[in-house]
Amino acid sequence: MFADRARIFIRSGKGGDGHVSFRREKYVPDGGPDGGDGGNGGDLVFVVNPGLNTLVDYRHKRKYCAGDGKEGGKRRCSGSRGQDMVLKVPAGTVIKDADSGKVILDMANRREPVVLLRGGRGGKGNQHYATATMQAPKYAQPGQEAKELWVDLELKVIADVGLIGFPNVGKSTFLSRVTNARPKIANYHFTTLNPNLGVVDLSDGNGFVIADIPGIIEGASEGTGLGFEFLRHIERTRVMIHLVDAASVEGRDPIEDIKAINKELMSYNKDLASRPQVIAANKIDAMTDEDCDLVVSLLKEEFNPMGMEVFPISAVSGKGVKELLWYVNNLLKELPEESVEFEPEYFPDADLEDTGEPITVTMDEPGVYRVEGPRVEKMLGYTNLESEKGFEFFQKFMKNNHVLERLEEMGIEEGDTVKVYNLAFDYYKS
Repeated sequence: MFADRARIFIRSGKGGDGHVSFRREKYVPDGGPDGGDGGNGGDLVFVVNPGLNTLVDYRHKRKYCAGDGKEGGKRRCSGSRGQDMVLKVPAGTVIKDADSGKVILDMANRREPVVLLRGGRGGKGNQHYATATMQAPKYAQPGQEAKELWVDLELKVIADVGLIGFPNVGKSTFLSRVTNARPKIANYHFTTLNPNLGVVDLSDGNGFVIADIPGIIEGASEGTGLGFEFLRHIERTRVMIHLVDAASVEGRDPIEDIKAINKELMSYNKDLASRPQVIAANKIDAMTDEDCDLVVSLLKEEFNPMGMEVFPISAVSGKGVKELLWYVNNLLKELPEESVEFEPEYFPDADLEDTGEPITVTMDEPGVYRVEGPRVEKMLGYTNLESEKGFEFFQKFMKNNHVLERLEEMGIEEGDTVKVYNLAFDYYKS
């Protein structure tokens, strides 16, 4: 069974506690504190493994925890660091918060390992707390707590072109003709239960990756049939080939079929429905020339005004297929090359532990304010301010940490400048 979804529990490692001890050596009767620091907890890491194409491994094991840091020791010895937990996933895996369904991380274009949950810091030993008035501190800092989360893993295949259409319109036959993929082919509904990937290899280095998506039926966007299980796989495609049975072998109306599936796409994802589509009027080998011309002219009359080109083809004989593929190939060249990547909507580190590190709000000069602090710097390190979701998180961080309140107390006015390290913003009250 093709496994493209899984729910798992992940946890980083807890930081080791700092140690309390004192030097006790011959000829050193009043040795000072020498408790070592605790080790940092291990990180929870995701990495793409090109050899994987399903999430089946995560169906059998649900709990993944990094190692805890060890407690510090005597003689200023630091505890060892906890072992990282590295989770290998196929390219295209999207990691979401299980409670809210919001995207945390998209592994579509990641080449390097990504730390999703950072291990807790190790606590400081009592050696750090000696002062002129407290020369024998009997306390040490505890290690920082681990972070834990339930997440949903979803595999969204990465392909340039998605092949869509009702069941039994010839998608598997088409894919087997134009690529090296060998999907199961039979004359019954839902023959294809797995998304099949294939490479279309045209001459002179031209070509693209195409995915045959299992048949979508009316109501798929609401969970009817199997279509809902596979709609996610076309979210990354840049172009869709919409295959229809032009010969109406099963008595279906190709125009109504196209409208029905586009309605499902619109209900599921409006952005997806707006992507370029090319109509492949299949099974012309089962039609007379007159019938073929009539159906194709009706399709063009209906869908050409919407920007959809129509190509009459036969997946069985290959007639018209080459013209269709070259059109799609040239269309892809006109579109941005990067694959669709989902922006983060949820940040596990949003509730950064208050370590006592202050956020400073100062006025450089009239109308110019400055916000700085270690926690602000950390937040900027993992927040993409160029994305809408990232900027929303930045604003929420500033509000939740009372930065906006402090700026207003200092007399900030609309149009004033707020500097956050090397960034500058105009202030406007929402």
